[in-house]
Amino acid sequence: MGFLRNAHHQCWRCACAREGHLKTFDLDLEAIRNAITPKTAAILVNSPNNPTGKIYSAETLQALADMLRERSKAIGRDITLLSDEAYNRIVFDGIKYRSPSEFYANTMVLYTYGKTLLTPGQRIGYIAMPPTNPYRADLRNALLVSQFATAWAFPNALLQHALPDLEKLSIDIEHLQYKRDWMVRELSAMGYDLHSPEGTFYLLPKSPLADDWAFAELLADQNIVVLPGKVVEMEGYFRISLTANDSMIENSLAGFAAAFKAAQA
Repeated sequence: MGFLRNAHHQCWRCACAREGHLKTFDLDLEAIRNAITPKTAAILVNSPNNPTGKIYSAETLQALADMLRERSKAIGRDITLLSDEAYNRIVFDGIKYRSPSEFYANTMVLYTYGKTLLTPGQRIGYIAMPPTNPYRADLRNALLVSQFATAWAFPNALLQHALPDLEKLSIDIEHLQYKRDWMVRELSAMGYDLHSPEGTFYLLPKSPLADDWAFAELLADQNIVVLPGKVVEMEGYFRISLTANDSMIENSLAGFAAAFKAAQA
């Protein structure tokens, strides 16, 4: 969008760049602070995070908001926070999701129905701003222009009428949590090093090989397709999607065990 045209591009993985933060997958506020320059127009935060499944706490988000206000004053321009909340309804263990917009007024919430409805081909969603956003009117106009500029990017009339019904629909979160627990338990027993994500529908184990792409190929030999961590700048990890059905998961377990043994050899 136009108002981001002069943004200083920083790797979005700076949020968890240092070793200690890779272990917790929390935001590395010092790395974000150091990445901000007078050219920085906006930063992007994704919570629940893809691929880590981390949900950033109220304490972390408050500290982020305080830092952004401090840095905005220092560089002489207000930094916009883009809050990617595509998975904000896919949370586990009764965790209460907190949006960054609760803590930082100059926030734009980005949401898509493609995750809760498992319809990634339908790019249906919205951008919302809290009432406290001081640039609401200007941003609303800029968004309208961007919709025109991108070949009339509006939902058709039928989908607009369907939105109240879409709001009530969701994948089975309880069963998704069951699959998370099942896979974490089975993979841990095989020797994989992985954490239990707080949200999303992914697992992010550490690769038994330093070259996560090479390990993904070992899994492919077992008819298991995963995303190597290198693709998302998370070297040494690989991502598993929990959207597979129960029989697919059951059939994959022997393959995960065989690939792990091959990596150890």
